[in-house]
Amino acid sequence: MNNNQDKKNLSDISLSVLDLAAILAGKTPADTFRNSAELAQQVEQLGYKRYWLAEHHSMESIASSATSVLIGFIAGKTSTIRVGSGGIMLPNHSPLVIAEQFGTLESLYPGRIDLGIGRAPGSDQVTARALRRNLQEGPNDFPESLMELRQYFSAENSSAKVRAIPGEGLKIPIWLLGSSTYSAQLAAILGLPFAFASHFAPTYLHAALNIYRETFKPSEDIKEPYALTCVNVIAANTDEEAEYLATSLYQLAMGIIHGTSRPLQPPVKNMDEIWSDHEKAAILQMMQYTFIGKPETVKGKLQRFLDETQADEIMITSHIYDHKARMNSYEIVAELWKEKELKDKIAHVF
Repeated sequence: MNNNQDKKNLSDISLSVLDLAAILAGKTPADTFRNSAELAQQVEQLGYKRYWLAEHHSMESIASSATSVLIGFIAGKTSTIRVGSGGIMLPNHSPLVIAEQFGTLESLYPGRIDLGIGRAPGSDQVTARALRRNLQEGPNDFPESLMELRQYFSAENSSAKVRAIPGEGLKIPIWLLGSSTYSAQLAAILGLPFAFASHFAPTYLHAALNIYRETFKPSEDIKEPYALTCVNVIAANTDEEAEYLATSLYQLAMGIIHGTSRPLQPPVKNMDEIWSDHEKAAILQMMQYTFIGKPETVKGKLQRFLDETQADEIMITSHIYDHKARMNSYEIVAELWKEKELKDKIAHVF
């Protein structure tokens, strides 16, 4: 951690959104997409930097399987916020197809598209086999596929027999995403920005950040390491209301630890009637970086997280069943980022 003189405040770094496009119990994917568009428009006005969507498949709880299509929909409903993938699971796709899709997106919405890349399937193994164009290829082939993808985006590829059009020559930021140290090492070697999935995989967060920063090599993409960390936040007007809203996330997490999937459930008054002591311990460990409470509570937790990680950007994901409560949570967090700016303005006046 830096000393107090170099200490980062929340308002010193960028704030972004990860939308897992949760399907709500009793609702449809179409409802999810409408809610996502409304949320994206709101957070754009609130000053959030990015709005990312994640690729998942064969899950009753998540509607973002056609990730590139949904990115185009959100980008078309907004005007300035960066929109991208958090992430595209490259083993599921031909690098050429991804280059063409994101080349198309960047051509439609220039300067606003991010391509976050992961090496997990984003599904179970049976679904992964159904998606895979080559059953012999898997996560271990990830570096080669990534280099192929980057080649398609390069201007030098213009003389190749296989070209990505649109895509070739476009400057689309590529991020590596991870939940372990593997992608951190690769991002450092290639000089790419790195995003860690601490919202559901906290174990290797600090090790991954240390490896990334200590072994980073400057590149044409970025000259210094740039680390984004993703966390769960459920903010409300009171701690009690936030804890109540958070029971939807806990129910979703129960499905994850049991390998099942169902739509995001309404909150309940007492989780102890639903989970066992063992399940509770497993979920709270997995959700270690989940910050729940009223504005003051959430601010303190987020600042301590920033002190520990020195992240360059924090991305927020919020599994809240009620759409208005979810939008209110993102608004509360945005206000926490603006507090220093307001204090600076007041100090300047007086």
